[in-house]
Amino acid sequence: MKPAPKTFAVKSFGCQMNVYDGERMAELMTAEGMIPTADANDADLVVLNTCHIRERATEKVFSDIGRLRKHGRAPMIAVAGCVAQAEGEEIVRRAKVDVVVGPQAYHNLPRLVAEAVAGTAALDTDMPAASKFGALPARRKVGPSAFLTVQEGCDKFCTYCVVPYTRGAEVSRPFAAIVDEAKALVDAGAREITLLGQNVNAWTDGDGRGLHDLIRTLDRIPGLARIRYTTSHPNDMAQGLIDAHRDVESLMPFLHLPVQAGSDRVLKAMNRSHSRDSYLRLLDRVRAARPDIALSGDFIVGFPGETDAEFEETIRLVNEVGYAQAFSFKYSPRPGTPAADIADHIPEEVMSARLQQLQGALNRDQLAFNEASVGRTCEVLIEREGKLPGQMLGKSPWLQSVLLSGAHKIGDLISVCLTHAGPNSLTAIFNPASPTKTSC
Repeated sequence: MKPAPKTFAVKSFGCQMNVYDGERMAELMTAEGMIPTADANDADLVVLNTCHIRERATEKVFSDIGRLRKHGRAPMIAVAGCVAQAEGEEIVRRAKVDVVVGPQAYHNLPRLVAEAVAGTAALDTDMPAASKFGALPARRKVGPSAFLTVQEGCDKFCTYCVVPYTRGAEVSRPFAAIVDEAKALVDAGAREITLLGQNVNAWTDGDGRGLHDLIRTLDRIPGLARIRYTTSHPNDMAQGLIDAHRDVESLMPFLHLPVQAGSDRVLKAMNRSHSRDSYLRLLDRVRAARPDIALSGDFIVGFPGETDAEFEETIRLVNEVGYAQAFSFKYSPRPGTPAADIADHIPEEVMSARLQQLQGALNRDQLAFNEASVGRTCEVLIEREGKLPGQMLGKSPWLQSVLLSGAHKIGDLISVCLTHAGPNSLTAIFNPASPTKTSC
């Protein structure tokens, strides 16, 4: 029998949904009387909340476990998240960790820890029909910007993606439960809420209401100043959601809409179910509704069989869109996905060269978007202290990091004038004038 852990640390990797899940697991442990610690090396229990999207994810988990054990304290280790779901029994066999729990079962973490204390390696990778959310504790204290999962899973089955196998089918949380949690987040200090889902714009209550209806309801919560959502799929971008960007003031002018590639042949091989043209026409409709919207995307280079000419189609799409932000990756085969069985893999050096070229174009456009923002007046939500004395860091409506000085507090929503732009952030000065003014 092991001593019951008194302190814990949660290390989350990957997407925003993992960040949300990590926060909820921390709340579970706190509700059990454990004390959080920032340094995993000092914790009695370490929860590694894993991501399975990138190559060698499983090996990285074993490396993290090895590093934790090098310090000699032999903490209790729980592996959670998508790697746990995909490789649960292998992790128990190879690493002999105490707990392995999948993303749909982490509400059982206190029970699993108790089993581990009693001397049994605990494994739970079930995907129960009953929602885990009802078993989670109430939200009590959060930062000014908070995540709220409204939808999980994916039915799209892109040929490169492991998410449908680790997160399960698309499931939408009930309308009332989401609204209640949003109100609790605002009561706990949130001024901005980001709605999360693998395909968040596929959310539905089953009675015809979609994400746009949910957003319009959340807009009426007193004290909630900002609403965002991510990640969206082009096929689920309904006109009602586009109209919400036009009509709902609290819905921020930012849209993360992954395209992945600019070639129709590659998109078909990826099973993306949209074309280059349909994607661009969709962006035209979004921009017609909200002309100042900042666009973000995801890109994969080196998908099996991608030719130089097809990669150049991706570059041309990037040049045409002008993304404010974007994420780009080299293709990595995920075991069990259809693309992993395609023999025509692209050499590593070719993928690296393509990624460098793509990121050069994306970085150019991000800097251009930031530079075009100089002279704007906008509201910034202060989220944390900056690195320099007296410096604060906040986010613009377009999700840009903004640095400024002054006697501002975390959680303040203040009017500023954007004065200087860099590739990853802007600087600003406090502007007491009305934020309805568009320029300084």
